[in-house]
Amino acid sequence: MLSASFARWLSIVLSLAPVTLSAPTASSTEAELALNYLQSKWYNRTSGLWDSTGWWNSGNCLTAIGDLAAIDATVTGTAQDVFANTLVQAQKYNLQQLKVITPQFNMETFQGPNFPDTVQAAAVVNPKGFLNGYYDDEGWWALGWIQAYDVTKNQQYLQTAVNIFNDMHASPATPCGGIWWDKAHTYVNAIANELYLSVGAHLANRVASNKTFYLTTAQNQYNWFIKSGMINSKNAINDGLTTACANNKGTVWSYNQGVILGALTELSTATGNSSYRTLATNIANAAITALSDSNGILHDPCEPNCGADGAQFKGIFMRNLQILQKAAPNQAWVKFLVANGASIWAYDRDTSTNALSVVWSGPFVKPANASTQSSALDALIAAQAVGGGNYQKLAIASRGKAVLEA
Repeated sequence: MLSASFARWLSIVLSLAPVTLSAPTASSTEAELALNYLQSKWYNRTSGLWDSTGWWNSGNCLTAIGDLAAIDATVTGTAQDVFANTLVQAQKYNLQQLKVITPQFNMETFQGPNFPDTVQAAAVVNPKGFLNGYYDDEGWWALGWIQAYDVTKNQQYLQTAVNIFNDMHASPATPCGGIWWDKAHTYVNAIANELYLSVGAHLANRVASNKTFYLTTAQNQYNWFIKSGMINSKNAINDGLTTACANNKGTVWSYNQGVILGALTELSTATGNSSYRTLATNIANAAITALSDSNGILHDPCEPNCGADGAQFKGIFMRNLQILQKAAPNQAWVKFLVANGASIWAYDRDTSTNALSVVWSGPFVKPANASTQSSALDALIAAQAVGGGNYQKLAIASRGKAVLEA
């Protein structure tokens, strides 16, 4: 019989074996092909992260893989392998990161060791437990590990999410209520507070022994959020609050419209109260109206120069819209999800590699990276989840195909 210590050592060694990806076949879905390129091009076995993008983006890559594994058994092995490796390796990473909010309310992340002269170099931290100096980063990783748990039922992944949530819960109160964006206490924004609500609601549906705590926390956060002023008169969510605790009228980003959809869906499930989904429906429809072009394709205002942070946003909206669609079916959303997947595959893809870029209506903007790839992958997964795919057979508006250099 193996000793407990040897068994633990063996499990770690086995987890460090090379990732095995299924070879693409003629029957591979678009999402499978996009995942294959994401993993073969950018997944770093040693760090457990995805090269060419940032720390929080890697949390979203993890979630996307879990989302696809939940609906596509052919990628289950890859997902399980990535979960196990990333859990061990990413916590060892020497994270040197500084995040700033730009005048346009986009995020810009600077990664060490080389920083521009205009910013102060950040200290190196060990992100043990997937904790760092930004509560939104922690929320992304918590949701990633919850999805890993949903796919595998591995309690270690759920406990990792619980531990992350405990750190978010420990955020000192802001003058406006809610939680801070960062541990330096510089900003109260929508995304960190939506993620706090979402993680709490998710845990309420998964940790039965402590459901009351998670549900009460999520409901209190919801009550604060809807009164915070960040949801404007058009049912769109602005980026955050001023130092006077008023809506800062910051950019309406797709991801701020997205995370709340998944959060409210989980809260509705936890309580049996459909009114949460009603608000989610209003926000989803407002976002589609505000951020889609005449062909129904989603855009963010930063395109095509969104950086690694802004390039992640749209996929987050699509992921969470699909969660809402599953709970509250809406044929208009199905059409929207499938149309975006079709457009990505037709107009935003390097056909020689299956690399995907930032402008989903096209043209393909060089270079793609793990952020653009995983964001577009989110959209392809959402489309596959509602029955989309085989996009060459779909009737979509014809647009000229070209390639842009970013």
